[in-house]
Amino acid sequence: MSYGALRHRIAVRLKEASETLKKMGYKSQPITAKEFYDYMTGETPTGDTITILDVLDSEFLMLHEVVEIGELKKSGIPINKYTVMLLTSNVYETHYTAIECELNCALEKKNYDWLKVRINHAKSWLEDDDMPARLIPRCKAVIKKFSEALPNGEDKI
Repeated sequence: MSYGALRHRIAVRLKEASETLKKMGYKSQPITAKEFYDYMTGETPTGDTITILDVLDSEFLMLHEVVEIGELKKSGIPINKYTVMLLTSNVYETHYTAIECELNCALEKKNYDWLKVRINHAKSWLEDDDMPARLIPRCKAVIKKFSEALPNGEDKI
């Protein structure tokens, strides 16, 4: 879908995500609909299968992307369709801040099914040859923390 067709929807979802993050105690950076669109539709080294529409349809993925983009902006990194390909190491770093925020929200809402899905995604990230080795312990810590947060009786990951 084109930017023009999604501009209003993106703006609404960005506002909703920012409000949710504020309630969680996280101050998000201002992100324009154009920045969001370009970031989400640019190339990635991993060939991500999650689309911009998937993100717009998911409260948790929206939170993730708003945090990820915001953390990049805090570092002074310009947000455009080349950000991920040119600054892959920085994106990996902010990705873990974003996943923790996303999963904390899911945990707060007791959405254990989402936690399980994303914990399984995190396990697959350990097999990503492009992920900087220094982030492997952080990935493992995310998996451990949120697996242990599943309530008794839930299938542990």
